This record gives sequence, structure tokens and C-alpha cells, in this order.
Amino acid sequence: MMIETQAPPTETPPVISSDLIYGLEARPPFVESIFVALQHVFACFVGIITPGLIICGTLEVSPTDTMSILSMSLFISGIATFIQAKRFGPVGSGLLSIQGTSFAFLGPIIGAGLAVTGAGGSPQDALKLIFGLCFFGAFVEIFISRFLHLANKVITPLVTGVVVTLIGLTLVKVGITSMGGGVLAQRNETFGDPIYLGVAFLVLTIIIALNSSRNNILRMSSIIIALVVGYLVSIPLGLVDFSNLANLPIISFPIPFRYGLGFDFAAFIPFAFIYLITAIESIGDLTATSVISGEPIQGEKYFQRIKGGVLGDGINSIIAASFNTFPNTTFSQNNGIIQLTGVGSRYVGYFISVILIFLGLFPIVSGIVQVLPEPVLGGATILMFSTVAVAGIKIISTIHLTKRNSLILAVSLGLGLGVTFVPDILITSPPLVKSIFASGISTGGITALLLNIIIPGRE
Repeated sequence: MMIETQAPPTETPPVISSDLIYGLEARPPFVESIFVALQHVFACFVGIITPGLIICGTLEVSPTDTMSILSMSLFISGIATFIQAKRFGPVGSGLLSIQGTSFAFLGPIIGAGLAVTGAGGSPQDALKLIFGLCFFGAFVEIFISRFLHLANKVITPLVTGVVVTLIGLTLVKVGITSMGGGVLAQRNETFGDPIYLGVAFLVLTIIIALNSSRNNILRMSSIIIALVVGYLVSIPLGLVDFSNLANLPIISFPIPFRYGLGFDFAAFIPFAFIYLITAIESIGDLTATSVISGEPIQGEKYFQRIKGGVLGDGINSIIAASFNTFPNTTFSQNNGIIQLTGVGSRYVGYFISVILIFLGLFPIVSGIVQVLPEPVLGGATILMFSTVAVAGIKIISTIHLTKRNSLILAVSLGLGLGVTFVPDILITSPPLVKSIFASGISTGGITALLLNIIIPGRE
């Protein structure tokens, strides 16, 4: 008797459909490009300036220095976004990939700064050390980027699918918090006020309605229309505070190495590890952008993109430290904008760059955007972040979920979401462990990467 044996299924490169109006190399008309670019800026504006606000507030940096740092955060984000979208030789992904200030470095930066001020140093001394650590640490990410092509056996669609899914799912908490009024509302016990929720759902409803339209102009403009309507509705409700605009300078000039560069080896170690984690998260962001843009997520072209993107991350962080602001990285929320507007053209990145540079040079203009109410932003970001998670699910859906792959997926998502929902699990861990695993994205991504190497079977 002959017994037929069935060969194991072969892995084929994922093919993921896209319903974009304008693809990666398309050049949308000027007006449409401006509308789409403004929506990206609205989506990333708060994320760009918030790390600087937290750091400067904790270190008691003067209002003048704080405003200068925030302006440079916007200015450098514009420069960095242009580098990513344009691609200069091996530098940049060539995707519509937006760069902004990274939240991942908050712990090490605040720790290093408080060590200086605690020893009697001034906030300016703390900034000198911080910018030096950020400057030299960026070379770690640059070094890693040159060897990513060797990792094509371990950075598989399963690993990137886990990371992209976790990027979306872990950010949902940020979106839902904004819908309820934000952290400030939690402190003053007004969180979840019906007015906040009403404004947030108004914005969300407008985006869904316009995005479902057959009219491409309405679809591409859905987010900015919803944000403007939400903004205008919030003014008579008392949710917009213009009082701080009078104290803003008209123009802010870039001054390189304003505080100098310091260095401390003990403080440098956690920075080096965070740059490694940032590289892994950037791979996830760039993979999500590739998926949504209808670009491949395997093969030579894909690895060329992520190598260039991670290299751009590192170089942009060097530029950021040189101009007195904090490390830059790819932003994930903008992938939701690409999906919702149907515009994946990297040329829109040029318009985004110009707007961010303009906002950085003219703080009085950026201040108007800065007072955008939290519920308005939350109504939009809850959908954007969820859309990123859906992009990760799309990647996972292309994988043959064998027992091995299902095990890797379950453990990685479990630990990644677990750390996100219960961050106190690391409360007694050493500072270095906290720095590495405080992010659900890094926890899940590292878990998926290690299990993909360790567990025997088809990769």
C-alpha cells in the first residue's frame, strides 16, 4: 500500500489589497495635497510637542527655553519627514512616513536630567547632558540599520504583524483617554463628561460619514473637516483656551548646540537600549505604511525601505539633538490617515514638511493648533489607531497559522497587551528592564522576535 504524504505548505509573499486614491508615486493636485497634509499635521502635532512639555516641566526648564525646545521639535520633525519621504541615497524609506518626537526616551531622559539637577546642576546643565546622550546614542540605531537585511529570516511577516497590531492596540488607550477629556480631566474629576463625549462622537461620526462617501474629495478631507467642525463647536462650549497665545513669540530661530553636548557612560546605557527598541518599533511602523500603501512587505525592496527608514531615524535623531530637541522616530498614527484619506503619495510628505517647519519657526501659529481640545482629537485618533491595528491584522491574515505560529502570536500579544494594561507589573524591576519593556510594543516585538528564533519549525 502506498501512503501519500502531503508536503508542508510553502510560505508565499503576502499580497495585501489596497484601495488608495493616490498611490506611493502619484502626485495629487496641489489643493488636495494641502488638505491631506494638514490632516497629517493635526494627527501628529500633539504627539510631537508632548514629550518636550513633559520633560521640560519635570526638569523645571524656563518658559523661554521650553518654547524654544517645542518650536525646534516641530521644525526638526519637518526636516526629518522630508528626509524620510524624499530618500537621499540610502537614507530614508521613500514612503509617506512622518517623523516626530519619540515617547520611548521619556524615562531615560528624565532620569538623566533629574540626576544632574539633584546633584546641584541647573536645568541647562541637564539639557546639555541629555542632548549629548541623544546625539551619541543615535549612532547605535545607525549601526543597526546597516545589518537589517541579514535579519530577513527572523523579521518575518509574523513578527512585523505582531508589532504593527500592538502599535494600534496599545495606542487605543491614548485615543479613548482623549475622548473622555484627557489626563487633565482625569485629575479634576471631569473625565467622561457628556460634553466631552458628545464632541468626540460628533468628530468620529463626521469622519465615518465622509469616509464612506463615494466623493474622493470628501474622503480625503474627512479628518480635517471633522476636526475643524469639532474645534468650532468646542469654542462656545468653553473647551478652547486662547489665554496663553499672548505670551508666545512671533518667530523662533534655530540655534544649533545651544546648550552644548555632555556625556556620561552610566546614563548612556539605557539610551543605547532604547535606540535598539526604537529600531524595532520603526520596522513595525514602516511595515504598516508599506501595507497601507500597497507596497511589498517581503523581499529586497521591502528591506531596502526599512533599512533606509531606520537609518533615517538615526540620522534625524542626530539632527534633532544638534538643534536642541529630543530623538525623532516614525509616527504610527499617520498610517491611519493614509488609510482613511486614501492618499499614500510620498509627495504629500513634502507639504507636511513645509507646514511643520513653518509651525516651528512661528510659535504663535502653532499655538492656535496647540489649543485643539482633547475630545476633538480623541474622536479622530481612536479611529486612526484602530485602523493601524487592522493593518497589523491584515499582515497576520496572510500567514499560515500553524501551531508554532499561533503560539508565537498568542504569547507575544498576551505579554504586549498585558504590560500595556497593567504597567505596575514592572514596578519592582531594575530601571534598565523598565526602560526596555515598559512599552507593550517593545515587549511584544521582542517576544515575537525571540520566539521566532528559538521555537523549532518553519519560520
